[in-house]
Amino acid sequence: MTEPTSPGPLDRWYEAAGVRGGVRRIFHAEAERGHVFFPEHLVPHLDHPEVRALAPERIRELTIRHLYQFLHSTTHLETRVVNGAAEPVANGRSGMDFPSALRMDAFKVYCDEGYHALYSLDLADQIARVTGIPVPKVDYGGFVTALEAAGRALLPGDPVLAGQLQAVVFETLITAVLNEVPQDPTVVSTVRDLMRDHAKDEGRHHRFFSAFFLELWARLNRSRRIAAGRALPAMIRAALEWDLAPVHGSLRLAGLGEEQARAVLADCYAGEAVTARIQAVSRATVRLCAQVGAFELPGVAEAFAAQGIDEPGER
Repeated sequence: MTEPTSPGPLDRWYEAAGVRGGVRRIFHAEAERGHVFFPEHLVPHLDHPEVRALAPERIRELTIRHLYQFLHSTTHLETRVVNGAAEPVANGRSGMDFPSALRMDAFKVYCDEGYHALYSLDLADQIARVTGIPVPKVDYGGFVTALEAAGRALLPGDPVLAGQLQAVVFETLITAVLNEVPQDPTVVSTVRDLMRDHAKDEGRHHRFFSAFFLELWARLNRSRRIAAGRALPAMIRAALEWDLAPVHGSLRLAGLGEEQARAVLADCYAGEAVTARIQAVSRATVRLCAQVGAFELPGVAEAFAAQGIDEPGER
């Protein structure tokens, strides 16, 4: 018997997906004079007095390296987190009986994310070659390693569920970068175009993973729902904690001493500002948790509160 299909966010994937009809974005330095590589208000350390005191060329290098961090982190996120969760669903290895239409959508996501990783790495390589500012040899996937460790600790013995929840968290967060950068005329046009391409696909992915979460939750028994609900707030915080190793390395390359660099990190990437950012960016994810009744399960509201994340009605 053929399963009925219903309209979904990826129904027009063959016509609309970037990997199907997108163009390769090429960086031309001569056309980009006077433009920035990343909006300064989205780079927390650029407003620090120690950084503002640097020469303009050092600040320019900091913004370029911040773009490198965004692009290289994207390659790790898309291939290791999102595709790591999409593949078991697509291949029927998740231990759950999902409809064939959903499995095919998971394969569409898989194709998209591999393409996003490819063009992110491609643009970083182009900019490094043209500007002469190399990509630092640091681990841009450290945040994924930390997230994987958190998943093992939070859901021991249930790695597939941990991976699926991590993908749901990442794909339902509201990213200021993909929303804001394409609209900023001060930013290099190639960067804006690439992020606009990415945002179009990710809008569809957001809707897919929101719907997928409902399907996933419906297939969990009560004990796994409780475990998942208690794990989600820590996963949200882990997904939104800054990966500071590349930032630290970039600050040192800009000429700051070790003590200065550590002071900048402490001032810009800790405290109330971080909690406020997590609250703002996680709104859609938290509403999704509330939609399935997660806060009504024992210990879940307390787990969210422990991570400094309010329930939707408290915001």
